[in-house]
Amino acid sequence: MLKEFRPHLRPTLLLAYPVMLSQLGHVLVNFVDSVVVGHIGKVPLAAVGVGVSTTSVLLVLGVGLSMGSVPLVAAADGRRDLPALGRLLVASVWMSALAGLVLAGLGQLVPPFMHLLGQPPEVVVLAGPWVRVISLSLFPLMVFQGFREFAEGLGLTRQAMWLSVLGNVFNGLLCYALVHGRWGAPELGMMGSAWATLTARTLMAAAMAAYVLRARRLRAERSAIASWLPAAATIRRVVALGAPIGVQMALEVGAFGLSLLMAGWLGVTTEAAHKVAIDVASMTYMAASGIAAAATIRVGNLRGAGDLLAARRAGFAAYWLTFGFMGAMGLLLVLTRHVVPYIYITDPQVVAQASTLLLIAALFQVSDGLQVVGLGTLRGLEDVKVPSVVALLAYWAVALPLGYFLGFKLHLGAPGVWTGLLVGLSIVAGVLLVRFRRETEPELAAALPAPAQERAAAQ
Repeated sequence: MLKEFRPHLRPTLLLAYPVMLSQLGHVLVNFVDSVVVGHIGKVPLAAVGVGVSTTSVLLVLGVGLSMGSVPLVAAADGRRDLPALGRLLVASVWMSALAGLVLAGLGQLVPPFMHLLGQPPEVVVLAGPWVRVISLSLFPLMVFQGFREFAEGLGLTRQAMWLSVLGNVFNGLLCYALVHGRWGAPELGMMGSAWATLTARTLMAAAMAAYVLRARRLRAERSAIASWLPAAATIRRVVALGAPIGVQMALEVGAFGLSLLMAGWLGVTTEAAHKVAIDVASMTYMAASGIAAAATIRVGNLRGAGDLLAARRAGFAAYWLTFGFMGAMGLLLVLTRHVVPYIYITDPQVVAQASTLLLIAALFQVSDGLQVVGLGTLRGLEDVKVPSVVALLAYWAVALPLGYFLGFKLHLGAPGVWTGLLVGLSIVAGVLLVRFRRETEPELAAALPAPAQERAAAQ
């Protein structure tokens, strides 16, 4: 078994680590905001948590939608179909930019309804203006995603990584300056973190666009562009893959967001503790999602080249990498759960509750990692609809009702809510693993269309 997977480990890692850092960039924005804001009080920290939970659904819906181009680009690159790559570049950018405008507009509609979420009034008052500003950053974020996903579909993952690293350094410095009024900047309090994020994401979008439109490495793909107006058929293909991915991601993040609102029903202290624990768990999750993105590229590329058996082995190599990484992260969380909360806040009650939640987060590390890599491998096969249904049932029909029952009916509080999430993640991980094994059975390789037939089908 190891002989089969070993040739795929290094290529997967080389693709994965830049995507890991790039994906972490999205979470590190929230991490920096939380750390900087947390030191001015637990109410602002809870307000940022509510703001993140309400806008993250929009963010991941857009990010998932943009990811629909990755398996298509990877497969076209496997066939070296330059005309298809030209069409996909145009479609990816147009679709992402339009989606960004819509999502930014939807974000402006959220604050008037935040009082219906059952959160402490002092938290809602602070969260509303923060949400309005952070929602504006969804447009440049989606422009960044449109160019990024095309490049990553070609296996060019380091460029987005470096831009994410530089963007987060800039965001962190600007956030600190604006929140506390340092280095000549105005003191804006927690609102400074939102303005810093908007500025950083705008610069990242401009830099990613400049790379894709000017890089010598992409000259052939740009030369294949017949028109900068998107082809309707290509847009439909990207949306057909991206929409289920976005829905699946929104269902998952929405479930975690609702769990934060449940924590808010238990008080500001519990809500702040939940925010700390979910931030830490999100960072390890995004690292695993980097391996999942690499799996999408590898599986899609090998499938496009007509080698389903190699695609299967590449997928299982990603599974083993994720199992090892997330197992190590789970152990690390167990050992550091009493120390990590102090990075965010020094309130002893918040720290104590966050430590308990981090222990549960350590338990679901492996399940969380395996479910996201399962999604990645299936995306490489352009299998996106069934995983969305699995997510709907596991999170919204099992995890959340079970968490509510344990947390409020059995009076276990936030640990009960998190136990429900643990069960939901484990169900998704198991079902997707079984599906990937079935969809890549060796006997299916004989039925795989030849590359010429694939090209015809793609066109």
